[in-house]
Amino acid sequence: MFQPLTYDAVQEAAARIAGRIRPVTVVPVEPGAVATDGAVGRPDPCQVWLVTEYMQHTGSFKARGAMNFLAAHHEAGSLPEAGVTIASGGNAGLACAWAARQHGVPATVFLPERAPGVKVAKLRGYGADVRLIGTEYAEALAACQDFSAETGALASHAYDHPLIAAGAGTLMDEILQRIPDLDTVVVAVGGGGLFAGVATAARHHGVHTVAVEPEDCRALNAALRAGRIVDVPVDSVAADSLGARRTSAIALHAAEQPGVSSVLVPDSRIVHARQALWDDRRIAVEHAAATALAALAPQEDAPAPVGPGTLDDAPLRSYRPRGGERIAVVLCGANTDPSDLVVRTA
Repeated sequence: MFQPLTYDAVQEAAARIAGRIRPVTVVPVEPGAVATDGAVGRPDPCQVWLVTEYMQHTGSFKARGAMNFLAAHHEAGSLPEAGVTIASGGNAGLACAWAARQHGVPATVFLPERAPGVKVAKLRGYGADVRLIGTEYAEALAACQDFSAETGALASHAYDHPLIAAGAGTLMDEILQRIPDLDTVVVAVGGGGLFAGVATAARHHGVHTVAVEPEDCRALNAALRAGRIVDVPVDSVAADSLGARRTSAIALHAAEQPGVSSVLVPDSRIVHARQALWDDRRIAVEHAAATALAALAPQEDAPAPVGPGTLDDAPLRSYRPRGGERIAVVLCGANTDPSDLVVRTA
């Protein structure tokens, strides 16, 4: 029976992983910077902070959920000798392998064949048994499920598990410790684990959540519009991290609550935002991390934000802040090959 994620679960996760993950830092975007000509900036007169969660263990927020998942099973005495297994676009696998190593159990990670080489190499560096299967996350997931059934390995999930989502949600309270009067948090969405956790904690504190997806990886937005979980095609520059065919029930429930806006951005804006982070701050992040920032790129015909239940026929293509709004943009991962970033010289 489906149970929505609760803020109590997020608090329990925070206690469980305390001292095991890196506390997040936030970086203010300087006044006057405008994100229209390649600079990483903010729409005046708002205040914007970059949340540098890409500096987390394993290079992404996924370490929070993975540690919470394995620590909870360790406490319960339910970690099998066969270890843990997971299917992933890369980041969840890295986090699972890292957390498994902390608990002294093996990890078997299933990835799509197109997973970035930098992630595969890091996985093997953590001692994981890496299996490359199919072209999409869904195919890797099916193989992972078969492996778990055959070996007895504990099956984790990249996003669709309450312990994973609750662990990810611990990020929100850390952000609020640094920006107590925050109005809005902006997060990229793939399967929805980070979004579900953050939105659950944000709603508890009265903070608005903006869920950002690539136009062609829109599992959450499609579910909102259909009123149920649906399969979607996956085709985006950010598909290695955000390429889930379907969102989770936990994420859909969180998105249907008050205080959430859904935004879709084109790949061109994602690429631009990623390059802008490099040009202006020498931050090399994944396209998935740049997806959140891309939602703040000005768009002249962008409508005002609308919440679920009032979604119109034209999807929201950017987030138009209110005057004086205080916004945190989560840069969620940096497991990327920076060779395609253009190095500009004066």
